[in-house]
Amino acid sequence: MPQIERVWRANMQVYGADKVWRQLARKGTAVARCTVERLMRRQGLRGVMRGKVMRTTISDDKAPYPLDRVNRRFRAERPNQLWVSDFTYGTPSQRSPPTLG
Repeated sequence: MPQIERVWRANMQVYGADKVWRQLARKGTAVARCTVERLMRRQGLRGVMRGKVMRTTISDDKAPYPLDRVNRRFRAERPNQLWVSDFTYGTPSQRSPPTLG
C-alpha cells in the first residue's frame, strides 16, 4: 500500500502505525489499524519511540567486585558442579523467553 509509505515519509519517518493510520483516516482511506501495523512491519517501516534510554549499569573501576571463582571456565564435568546466573534489565516487551541450554 503506497499510501502508508507516503504518509510515513511525509512525516520525517517518525510516525508509527497508529499515527499513520490516523492520517490515512483523515484523508479518507478506510483501513484497519492492525492492517497498517502489519504492512508497515512487512515494509520495514518503524516509527521513532520517545523516551530516555535507561542506563542500568554505571561501572566504577575502583569499586570492589566479586572473585572469579571458576577462573572463566564455564564447563562443568558433572551435574551440580557449577552454577551461574545473569541479571537482565528491560521492560517485559523487550525481553524474550528464557532459553535453557
